[in-house]
Amino acid sequence: MRVPHQLWLACLFLCAAGIGVAVGSWRNLCANCPSVAQIYTFEARQTSKLYARDSTLVYEFGEQRRTVVPLASLPAHVPQAFIAMEDRRFYEHNGLDWRGIGRAAIGVLRTQSLSGAGGSTITQQLARHMWTERIGFEKRLVRKLKEWQVAMALERAYSKDQILEAYVNQIGYAHGWYGIQKASRSYFGKDAVDMNPAEGALLAAIANRPERYSPLNNPDAGLSRRNLVLDVMAREGFLSADEAAFWKEEPVPLEAASLPRAQAPYFVEWVRGILDDRFGAKLYTDGLEIHTTLDLDMQAAAQAAMERGWARIEERTGYDHPTYDEFAAANEGANFTNLPYVQGMFIATDPETGHVRAMIGGRDYVHSKFNRATDMRRQSGSSFKPIVYAAALESGIPASEVVVDAPVVQDQVDGTIWRPSNYDPEFLGPITMREALARSINMVAIKVGMRVGLEAVGQMASRLGIRTEVERFPSTAIGAAEVIPIQMLEAYSTFANLGTRVRPFPIVRVESADGEVLWAPQPERTRVLDPLVARLMVSMLESVVSSGTGNGGVRLVAGLPYDVPAAGKTGTTNEGSNVWFMGFTPNLTAGVWFGMDLPISIVDRATGGGFAAPVWGEFMREVYFGNSQYGTEEDGVVAMGPLLSIPEPWPNPRGLVTRRVDSKTGTLASRWCPAEDAYEEVYLPGTEPGTVCDRQAQPVNRELHPRGPTP
Repeated sequence: MRVPHQLWLACLFLCAAGIGVAVGSWRNLCANCPSVAQIYTFEARQTSKLYARDSTLVYEFGEQRRTVVPLASLPAHVPQAFIAMEDRRFYEHNGLDWRGIGRAAIGVLRTQSLSGAGGSTITQQLARHMWTERIGFEKRLVRKLKEWQVAMALERAYSKDQILEAYVNQIGYAHGWYGIQKASRSYFGKDAVDMNPAEGALLAAIANRPERYSPLNNPDAGLSRRNLVLDVMAREGFLSADEAAFWKEEPVPLEAASLPRAQAPYFVEWVRGILDDRFGAKLYTDGLEIHTTLDLDMQAAAQAAMERGWARIEERTGYDHPTYDEFAAANEGANFTNLPYVQGMFIATDPETGHVRAMIGGRDYVHSKFNRATDMRRQSGSSFKPIVYAAALESGIPASEVVVDAPVVQDQVDGTIWRPSNYDPEFLGPITMREALARSINMVAIKVGMRVGLEAVGQMASRLGIRTEVERFPSTAIGAAEVIPIQMLEAYSTFANLGTRVRPFPIVRVESADGEVLWAPQPERTRVLDPLVARLMVSMLESVVSSGTGNGGVRLVAGLPYDVPAAGKTGTTNEGSNVWFMGFTPNLTAGVWFGMDLPISIVDRATGGGFAAPVWGEFMREVYFGNSQYGTEEDGVVAMGPLLSIPEPWPNPRGLVTRRVDSKTGTLASRWCPAEDAYEEVYLPGTEPGTVCDRQAQPVNRELHPRGPTP
């Protein structure tokens, strides 16, 4: 029977239309699929890396903690394990393995379900893993067809090695560990480039069903699957039978590798916050290279000094709070609030650049992530007094000005009477401002603050870098206002810089993954104090360390030699709830604080000179002389040599005037006053005394020393 011509034409038309629809559907199937240009390894989501100033890797930031490892750097047995187990014909197909697809199709027909279908190549798996949201993991025909399209496009765009490299660096290996480097570090405690065949086989085994085959979840399943991979590697010729048998004897890990705790975690989190504000999500996805100011040796010296400081406090008679060890033994978990054991803070900077060299924001980052160096507000006690005296010097009041150490009584607005006291109950009578600062006499600081004006004191604090509110109350002169430690350090650095304020900062530069400099912040330098005034303030703070409240802790207990120029101030608040030492040398500024999370007494008679100053001195001693004083390698102490050269003393700017004066009257020393009371003082031009001392004190022999000009 002849088929009508019209029927042939109709069939032909329908076939053509069907083919057209199929082609159009195929082309439009992946209209919303991701571009293959986004697949290549170096464009995958990568961790951003934070480096110390010597380029040592300190930490990585990332949503999926992933570090790209070039395929060429991996031992041959690692990619071989993945190929053997996941895609034996990887180097032969064009993205689709038709043999595998055929086997999968037969399985679908047999079971009437796609749930048992396999046959996915490494290229298909890469496409699926990189665009889970767009392609999906659900086992549907449309998803499979999308995988095919993307896989074929990948094969046209990239080499086999590039695809395999992207795959091992992209996929997850259970427990939130993405990429082969993170997996190797987490399972084995080593870099991926150092994995042996058993370890490479285990990661290839885990890749198939991560949570199922992770030995941390299912040791028997993980071991069995790992051994299967080794058998397949032997069958494919990647290992000999004897080698496979040998590596089967290696146990699989049963718990995550114990990696060193992150160094300087408070510093790292501070940097992360700064960069999160500037770069947002790119910090976690774009593989930024972050070069910081952190000095790991100084960080280690600071940590060691603080540990000794904490131990001294907890061993002090009368300390009745839980010790750190007691709390840690009785409590598991993280991020507690108001920890019951004694806390502490340490920060060190280069005063000229503001580069932060070391930071300790608390005793245990796991217990508390609150950074006491950058975020805590506490009363500064006597460590605030240099700000008062700087305002006095600037106003023309000299360091030799004599002020009477006697009780201060002030009526308060609420009708009460304010009667502040000194640390020692005995009043000293007339005393120079220099000696009053060295001995930390509260009454003198209050009187000087009221004389110069509390508004001038508050403005001086702001100029020096204190950005918290400084109330204009008499008690402000002795540190009643709450301050942030890093801002106090900024103020002290201004003295060290002879009048130039430099904002502390932790970042040198940030680069993109391909080396482009994205940000290179420069030091924020502002001249806020006359160099002559600043040099006078340094001189007064040198007296604190050479003969005042800082001397015992810095020079005697810590053993910092006198040939290291040093200046600073102790601080203690009511009932010893905060103890401080803020100080500097010509090339390094550092601050120490100890206290409880709740502002309660640390221990009876706690002082900044007794607890904080020794830590500061020990840190400085290690910086300038090394740590030989504190043990040997046999004691578990790694030997460290000097980190900085001993600096020259601060220069005396031209214009300062030096006079020999009497410490009891502030007048020019003379033969009519005891020689033992005379000392050398430095003055701003025009503020030096013009009268001669004449106390008519014994044992001056007036017949042998008639009135006359100053010698």
